[in-house]
Amino acid sequence: MKVYLDGKFVDSEQATISVFDHGLLYGDGIFEGIRLYGGNVFRLEEHLERLEYSAKAIMLELPLSRQELSWATCETCRQNGLTDAYIRLVVTRGVGDLGLAPWLCPKPSLFIIASKIALYPKEHYENGLAIVTVPTRRINPAALPPTIKSLNYLNNILGKIEARQFGALEAIMLNDQGYVAECTADNVFIVQKGEMFTPPSSQGALRGITRSTIFDLARELGITIREGNLTRHDLWCADECFLTGSGAEVIPTVKLDGRQIGNGKPGPITRKILEAFRERVLVDGTRI
Repeated sequence: MKVYLDGKFVDSEQATISVFDHGLLYGDGIFEGIRLYGGNVFRLEEHLERLEYSAKAIMLELPLSRQELSWATCETCRQNGLTDAYIRLVVTRGVGDLGLAPWLCPKPSLFIIASKIALYPKEHYENGLAIVTVPTRRINPAALPPTIKSLNYLNNILGKIEARQFGALEAIMLNDQGYVAECTADNVFIVQKGEMFTPPSSQGALRGITRSTIFDLARELGITIREGNLTRHDLWCADECFLTGSGAEVIPTVKLDGRQIGNGKPGPITRKILEAFRERVLVDGTRI
């Protein structure tokens, strides 16, 4: 496997960073998870825009322009002969000393990995996923804005560990007010009486690229979609539920906390959204 690392393509075994890199020492950096479908990098421009916003928010100077980042992303896929892949683009603060000060890191580091991903087994896309609510709360947006896609994922990892302890592959995370924020790695949507609802970013939800695609698809399909505060009760009593993310794509959820959602099967609106999404990913993006 070839990895793009600071301007060069190197074998994965030689793709290394310093132990003094602040991305490793402190999680000081940003990333994007991007999908390649049939030679089409899905919504690459939107991903790179979000990367730029994340960089600006943490005062990190990107080492490449958007055009250069686009080329490097596509070329990483070409170097590995891939037409379907998961792409991880990472920018770290770079090498510094053992102090927190980011201004002592003179040069950021950038690497891009393109490989395969299988977040959930295929049968769950057909039959739905059973998930749980975990005790770990999502970080308050006032402390760490979810709009910054940073390398600080320990909060999500703790939630993922608890999900596994409960025998689930994914979990709902609440915010400190008790409202649904998102899952450990996915955004969450419900369907109630023909309308779709999802938590706003102000409650701790990431403004996911797949999430924004769902808004577009809902409007095109004539389905009302709203942002609003959701509780566990709202999810328990929903007609349908599904999760979205670059890794997860669109996956139906049929059980939460041991309670069946709807009739316990992926619902008609979820199926419409999933079908429309699978068509969209082949045409909305950048060809490699």
